[in-house]
Amino acid sequence: MKGARRLVDLLRSKQDNDKSLGQHFLINDELIAEAIELGEVTRADHVLEIGPGPGVLTEALLATGCKVTAIEIDSGAVAHLGQVFAAEINDARLMLQEGDALKLRWPADVTKVIANIPYQISSPLVDQLTKQLRSTWRECLIKVILLVQEEFAERLVMEYESDVGSLGMTALIDWQSDIKVNVAPHHFSPNPKVNSCFIEMIPSHESFPVDKRLIKQIIHQGFKQRRKKLRTSLKSIPKRLNRIPDWYSGRWKSAYSSLLGDIRLDARPEELDFDDWVTLAHDFTKFAKCDTKGSQ
Repeated sequence: MKGARRLVDLLRSKQDNDKSLGQHFLINDELIAEAIELGEVTRADHVLEIGPGPGVLTEALLATGCKVTAIEIDSGAVAHLGQVFAAEINDARLMLQEGDALKLRWPADVTKVIANIPYQISSPLVDQLTKQLRSTWRECLIKVILLVQEEFAERLVMEYESDVGSLGMTALIDWQSDIKVNVAPHHFSPNPKVNSCFIEMIPSHESFPVDKRLIKQIIHQGFKQRRKKLRTSLKSIPKRLNRIPDWYSGRWKSAYSSLLGDIRLDARPEELDFDDWVTLAHDFTKFAKCDTKGSQ
């Protein structure tokens, strides 16, 4: 194996670091090995890697004998990866795709996602992972290991009371998340200005008596004005409400009006735990649909 430092230097010899892509490459081989261990990667796995860059994690994944699909947006890095891993690509052990991981179609048989992602796509990537889990990956995905900014990780797992928000609450609909390993800036090249950590996300496959999309929209709506009581924030209709079957503005208004006497609406969003949000969403669905949709 070439090792992390050499792979980073090889890419650097071909092109400068692109700051706009959030390129901070992990150069500690022990931490890379720890990511593989956290992922419990075996030969039977098909691993999706997002943003492989110089290929430091790609090399370690391939060494386990697993199949890897790597998606990279940087054309220079794609060319570099194509040269370094030519044999693995030829053997179909590595499928290398160039493009935006948030827009490309992902393989249907992925068992694990392990990646050092560009930090600016953390939230939309979790959304994409969730959509994929609910559809294509329902039966195959086992776990996700991501290297992310520490602040994002703390909000995802709601490490502290101040971290409670829509990100962590909506993630609980589909995932059990945990911070596994802290990573200091000096383990990267170039050094980021923030601390990082590996997070683990395990699909919960929990079912609810209400559409998961409605739970998510009510949580988002509640936290939009987190300093205000739910009586105020939930009065407004979510912009994407009509994406949920049988939901439209008239029905939302009817449900909200029917709950005006509910003491929960006098709470602020951080005062509700996850089960409270699920129950509130369920109570929204108890009220009859409007006869017409003219009030959309």
